[in-house]
Amino acid sequence: MNSAFRVLSLIPPMTQLNTPYPSTAYLTGFLRSRGIDAAQADIALALVLRLFSPEGLDAIRARAEALPEDARTASVHAFLDQFGLYRQTMAPAIRFLQGGDSTLAYRIAARGLLPEGPRFAALDNYVDDGSGDPLGWAFGALGVQDKARHLATLYLNDLADVIRDAVDERFEFVRYAESLASSQPTFEPLAQALAAPPTLIDDWLCELTLQAVAEHQPQLVLLSVPFPGSVYAALRMGQAIKAAHPGGKIALGGGYVNTELRELKEPRVFDFVDYVTLDAGERPVLSLIEHLRGQRGPQRLQRCFLLEDGAVKYVNLTEPDIAFEDVGTPTWDGLPIHRYLSLLDMLNPMHRLWSDGRWNKLTVAHGCYWKKCSFCDVSLDYIGRYETATAQTLADRIQRIVEETGQTGFHFVDEAAPPKALKALAEELIRRDLPISWWGNIRFEKTFTPELSELLAQSGCIAMSGGLEVASDRLLNLMKKGVSVEQVARVTKGFSDAGILVHAYLMYGFPTQTLQDTVDALEYVRQLFENGCIQSGFFHRFSCTVHSPVGLNPAEYGIELIPLPEVSFAKNDIGFIDPTPMPPGVDHDVLGQGLRKAIYNYMHGLCVEDDVRRWFEHLPCPVPRPTVKRGRIARALG
Repeated sequence: MNSAFRVLSLIPPMTQLNTPYPSTAYLTGFLRSRGIDAAQADIALALVLRLFSPEGLDAIRARAEALPEDARTASVHAFLDQFGLYRQTMAPAIRFLQGGDSTLAYRIAARGLLPEGPRFAALDNYVDDGSGDPLGWAFGALGVQDKARHLATLYLNDLADVIRDAVDERFEFVRYAESLASSQPTFEPLAQALAAPPTLIDDWLCELTLQAVAEHQPQLVLLSVPFPGSVYAALRMGQAIKAAHPGGKIALGGGYVNTELRELKEPRVFDFVDYVTLDAGERPVLSLIEHLRGQRGPQRLQRCFLLEDGAVKYVNLTEPDIAFEDVGTPTWDGLPIHRYLSLLDMLNPMHRLWSDGRWNKLTVAHGCYWKKCSFCDVSLDYIGRYETATAQTLADRIQRIVEETGQTGFHFVDEAAPPKALKALAEELIRRDLPISWWGNIRFEKTFTPELSELLAQSGCIAMSGGLEVASDRLLNLMKKGVSVEQVARVTKGFSDAGILVHAYLMYGFPTQTLQDTVDALEYVRQLFENGCIQSGFFHRFSCTVHSPVGLNPAEYGIELIPLPEVSFAKNDIGFIDPTPMPPGVDHDVLGQGLRKAIYNYMHGLCVEDDVRRWFEHLPCPVPRPTVKRGRIARALG
């Protein structure tokens, strides 16, 4: 193959604002390694920068002023009342969040520059340390840059609320129009939204998309949709391209497609795209390119849905996938890496990593070496096909990325990075004297000894995240996590002692989980914070998916699945009935309110000594005392 055929990979809204979503970087790097002319563009970032500009604010104001007085929310009123200040400060604030004009931090931190809307009311919830500054406890006297970034983030959040209330009710920074696509059995909600008159955001989205297509003039456009919150925008983009360039070809792929569209039957999807590909994109995209160049018939495509005689057809000529060792090095060439916004919406030092800083995203291995967790999509390729690359190959990729971007921060985005591979990579980074900062996701297994933690820290590891899920040995065993709470405590303490921040993914609502289990789990979590094992955490509600062991074998977990309606579009989450008794008026959603309040306070160092039952005072029943002794984790740590 030569460069006569051009491929353009696009990132649709919405994804992270601080760093590019890596799928297009992976595919562009791979295609270039095969001699194919490949380019990429981040339409998500371009749209946000268009919205958050003086001209963007003018258009938002016009729509806000067109609202009837009684339809204007507090956010809209604050925006209109202070519009002059918003317009005057918009460009400097964005420039500051992009890493330019650092001295502006002093004026922002003094709270005399940026207009303040309803989002700033959250500052009243913080404890004054006696300085008269409600953020003094977090930033002290010297944290001016971080304090200013936090205030500027609240400023953008205020404006996002205005956009949602006055321009497009579906707008969010990440979950944009998510409900239209997430586990939707039919295409009808999306079809109606896409047939509706375009909003201001739709108009700008289409304009930016067509600009990118005009600049690169591709024969094939790849739309990568990692999340349900990217689907609506991706299809709007496809709609615009097809209207302007009827002969162009468009393929849809990405994490959302791989999990939710595996049984696609809806022909209307192909009014917006020509192909829908599953799982790792390298092999399907190569076969598509060969097909479009007349070198391969449509029956020889890989993992690809297409429309044939008005019906959706799935074609999959079995060929080996591209080995992880051979996928090449991601490239960010073509993406405006210095225009991303470093936001600081959470003051916790570990939690902020997801939104703060421009991280080069890289994978240590493909898939998961454990692939046993009962809540995980272990039957799918992104989990089930486990492949590694040598430490030398990984270090070579890291070195090339640093040379290209000039930035040495890496986020390893594995499902669970294997300890053996991390150890070998750490030794190779140290041997090469390659100074980087990195963080990633792991299983908290006993292989991560204090000695290995020290080695990883020496190689540049600054943080680790991992799944503790429900902190209950009974439920961890049912989940097939292969860890115990005490083991997690020892592993995480080893990381913390080595100076590595630790984030725990936590879960509630797992099958057979009782009120007592929930109280005990929170007591374990409290003790992990108290003993300095973890610094950050997040509770999410368990969701049963059709691809997980729970969804495939519900009887083993004591539940009954609720039959799905006929599915022609998305299929992923599935409801279930758990006969485990709960007190009247208590369910997992009610318990989740207390869990989220607890973890938020623990992450800010507040109320860690308190009895965990205080977080469940809203329950309409007596809350059982934890069966976990208060010193359990301290004793486990010896």
